Amino acid sequence: MREKYISRWEGLYNDQMKVRLEKRDKLKEANSHPYKHGVKPSIKAKELVEKYGEMAKEDIGETPEYSLVGRAMLVRDFGKAAFIQVDDGETRFQFYVKKNVTSEEGFADYKLCDYGDIIWAKGSVFKTNKGELSLEAHDFKVLTKSIRPLPEKFHGLTDQELKYRMRYVDMIMSAPSRSKLKMRSQIVRYIREFFYKDDWLEVETPMMHSVAGGAAAKPFNTHHNALDMDLFMRIAPELHLKRLIVGGYEKVFEMNRCFRNEGLSLKHNPEFTSVEFYQAYATYEDLMDFTEKLIHGLAKDVVGKDVITWGDREIDFASKFKRLPMADAIVEYTELSKEDLKNKEKMIALLKSKKDLEVDPKKLDSMSEAKLMVLCFEEFVEDKLIQPTFITQYPTEVSPLSRRNDEDPEVVDRFELFINGWEIANAFNELNDPTDQLGRFADQAVLKDSGDDEACDPDYDFVRALEYGMPPTAGEGIGIDRLVMILTNSSTIRDVILFPLLKKESFFEVDAD
Repeated sequence: MREKYISRWEGLYNDQMKVRLEKRDKLKEANSHPYKHGVKPSIKAKELVEKYGEMAKEDIGETPEYSLVGRAMLVRDFGKAAFIQVDDGETRFQFYVKKNVTSEEGFADYKLCDYGDIIWAKGSVFKTNKGELSLEAHDFKVLTKSIRPLPEKFHGLTDQELKYRMRYVDMIMSAPSRSKLKMRSQIVRYIREFFYKDDWLEVETPMMHSVAGGAAAKPFNTHHNALDMDLFMRIAPELHLKRLIVGGYEKVFEMNRCFRNEGLSLKHNPEFTSVEFYQAYATYEDLMDFTEKLIHGLAKDVVGKDVITWGDREIDFASKFKRLPMADAIVEYTELSKEDLKNKEKMIALLKSKKDLEVDPKKLDSMSEAKLMVLCFEEFVEDKLIQPTFITQYPTEVSPLSRRNDEDPEVVDRFELFINGWEIANAFNELNDPTDQLGRFADQAVLKDSGDDEACDPDYDFVRALEYGMPPTAGEGIGIDRLVMILTNSSTIRDVILFPLLKKESFFEVDAD
């Protein structure tokens, strides 16, 4: 039975792959395992370049023996000798293999080597007549035989979907892709260390929830068999993190994965990463200062410059970020006045004037003033906020977890940070009045009952937690994927996610019986 599945796959092999399989078998016949273990390098290629790279050919002289590993990226064969360009994941280097210089077993291994194999060589360092730093191989081994040929040497993967589907090949062929994804890791590490230095506690909260809450989003559903219980994949860790503030922690953060059952776009992936953090006795103004300092540091210390280029734009991370109430932003970027923002007809007229409005114009008449105002902001203002800008004073109606402003209860103490026209962060003074929170949950439940599949479910346990008392708290979430896009000059979120979600691949035209 198992042979059916093996033969179906191997039946897809082309002639070039079959030749490589023959070479693999010849390695076995020569007692040279085609998938060796226990063979290690003594040094990284980068270290040899640093040590010998600037030296003249004649000044290198005799060197100690070094061993290096890497993937064969270019093989120039001259019969009894060869130059092999090798990539160890960080640095390109060159092996020189020559009959009667390389061991007999090593040269035999080389003769069964292909472009794409992972190889090892031990020898001395020299420079060619063209000045190329190289390792003269006294011994050589094929460590891992590559059955599947890599793409054409000089162009790599050109099909965008294949780049994301076969990220492993993209990384082999494209040093810029590898570098960009490595920078993502460096950004995440910097953020973590930034919190650690300020005495924040990193925590982990559940990724499967019995109540879908913490944000306005449609969740993914799952089922726990042992408990016979429907669950939701986390759309936000917010409510659990605030429970920890109730429990007595003063500053908590989580580098979290969230899941939202929404469409895919250049800026959206259903599975995404954010950092959420909550601080007792802080305000959203404190978090604005904290966020500005964090992002200034990321630009300067990780990217290495205060002004970032994205496409044809320059984004200044050195200057103080602009702070602007939502109503003022709409007045600044549209023809509406402050008074017009309380006039539904004028806002609807402006929205209907836009050809590519994302909302069905027929639904505008039934929307409240607050929702129309937010829609005007999203449609006419967001994409103009290229330089880092904190937008404040959001309507209470669209902020179900935020604390009302004491002077104007129609708005909440909240900000969203926009960079490059994208929302990067969302923060607010947390609602800690349990009665108010219960009412907000009830409002959301009514919306859900009426067909809004992004409305929150009431989380009665969270109301109970607030009834024990949560100190005045400010909280924030920062989208890691979009932030990395900006800092790495990436035009699509798929470029900065190692394995973005794609449609299932069909390997066979007809499924197995």
